[in-house]
Amino acid sequence: MARYDAVLLIAYGGPGRMEDVRPYLANVFRGRLVPAARIEEVVRHYARFGGRSPLTELTFRQAAALEALLRERGLPLPVRVGMRNWAPYLRDALRELREMDARRVLGIVMAPHQSYASWDQYRENVEEARQQVGDGAPEVDFVGPWFDGAGFVEAQAQRVAEALRAFAPEERPRVPLVFTAHSIPVWMAEASPYAEQVQASSRLVAGRLGHPVWRVAYQSRSGDPREPWLEPDVHHVLREVASVGARGVVVVPVGFVCDHIEVLYDLDVEARGTAERFGLAYSRAGTVMDHPAFIALLADLVQARAA
Repeated sequence: MARYDAVLLIAYGGPGRMEDVRPYLANVFRGRLVPAARIEEVVRHYARFGGRSPLTELTFRQAAALEALLRERGLPLPVRVGMRNWAPYLRDALRELREMDARRVLGIVMAPHQSYASWDQYRENVEEARQQVGDGAPEVDFVGPWFDGAGFVEAQAQRVAEALRAFAPEERPRVPLVFTAHSIPVWMAEASPYAEQVQASSRLVAGRLGHPVWRVAYQSRSGDPREPWLEPDVHHVLREVASVGARGVVVVPVGFVCDHIEVLYDLDVEARGTAERFGLAYSRAGTVMDHPAFIALLADLVQARAA
């Protein structure tokens, strides 16, 4: 049996109050030439929610649920959280683990689909954090991809079923599901299985529900407008859905495991506004968050690596 001393959930990070937003964005955009107008636009998005992203709180809830479930299964490992862009930073989490005498840690990147930005960069960030911690920094192994894991699919399917309850029972089978994931540059997508995995997750969730009407869209693109990014954009898909006679839509953020600003603003505000302009009744499925089926999947991943 491989010996692990702890589990580390690795996530993006988010500010907790308005005065944190600009320093947080400085971390997010470091090394990139981002127009000041774009930064101010994002600041306004956060201001709408008091400057607070729920991502950190939700990730800690996931960690607590996973630690409790592992203990129930006879694997009493501490579960800690480390973030790329805000506290608790990865380096702080690794320092804490070193102080706990953890020597070998199992890392879980809290993103379902693999690309450089969503997986590989996190691995680089962990290694950078280990170098910052220095002597005694725990070694970190990583679990493999889980975009098609039964617990992830089940949890997301249940969130979709809840969103479909906004419609009358006889209407639900005809309501299109629009699965969304964060858009990435085409060059990055071509070097990774990202788009194929997003498609696979969406197909599995729709199949779990036996829902015949669904498609994939991308959201929250940024960067140079001259550079091609993955499409179709969710706003274009909503317009197309309305043009073929749909009366309502359920948007499913299958590319995210926690609500944060890309979900709360880009979907609950902007995409909802687009849907309403085209006469679509709009319902947004929840992210998996700390759904018991998703936490069980994470526990399964840990146990499989420890066996």
